[in-house]
Amino acid sequence: MDVKITNQEFALFQRLIYRLAGINLSDAKKVLLVGRLSKRLTHYGFSTFSEYYRLLSSRQPPEEIQTFVDLLTTNETYFFREPQHFDYLRNQIIRGRSSGNTFRIWSGACSSGEEPYSMAMVLADAMPDGNWEVFASDISQSVLARAQAGLYPLERTNGIPKELLRKYCLKGVRSQDGKLLVASELRKRVRFAQVNLTMPIEDIGDFDVIFLRNVMIYFDTETKRKVVNNMVPSLKRGGYFIVGHSESLHGITESLRPVRPTIYQNPS
Repeated sequence: MDVKITNQEFALFQRLIYRLAGINLSDAKKVLLVGRLSKRLTHYGFSTFSEYYRLLSSRQPPEEIQTFVDLLTTNETYFFREPQHFDYLRNQIIRGRSSGNTFRIWSGACSSGEEPYSMAMVLADAMPDGNWEVFASDISQSVLARAQAGLYPLERTNGIPKELLRKYCLKGVRSQDGKLLVASELRKRVRFAQVNLTMPIEDIGDFDVIFLRNVMIYFDTETKRKVVNNMVPSLKRGGYFIVGHSESLHGITESLRPVRPTIYQNPS
């Protein structure tokens, strides 16, 4: 069933996803929204998007709100995306750290897990003493479940350096043929949790490095400031805050100083 969406209906969903997740859904995303939500209309037997919006507004069933958020916040990612950041992590940050305290890194918008597992591979390889932790968060419960499984199609693992692929990944056989499993020694070192970055963040500890990459492009300026201000208190003095190559913190925060494009530091 091909259901059309009116401008008024689209505006309702724009406001709803902004309120729930801080995402500024542009008018150009109307086709994407229709494509992702049409299956929910079919599921409930609705003939209009207004009916689905009323269902969400009623919060009955309550889990449908999470489904709605999951459908509109799932973004593309892959292993070792923007590899310069992982080179900087290994060659500058890890090498320059002082020994002793546990090295902690946060993947703020981890999606299906490729970013935090890329972090874990670098840390395991560069810090054989094992004195490190990875914390990974996302607003979507469905992608967090996939991330925890650590199972990926082989074609999605092309970015993994060959030596790390051999050390930390297992090629599937029989029923898992064509898939790759992140080794259990890494999976158990990455902790996943649902976090809404637009809300106050508590009880996650302090971090030496925070990655918040390729997500702020979906936020307006006010939401960017809110998100960064929520995250910076968890960054240690001297710690690094890394954003995507198409992103910048210019005009967003004055509490971090630029080290190089896309890489910022909390002054010590």
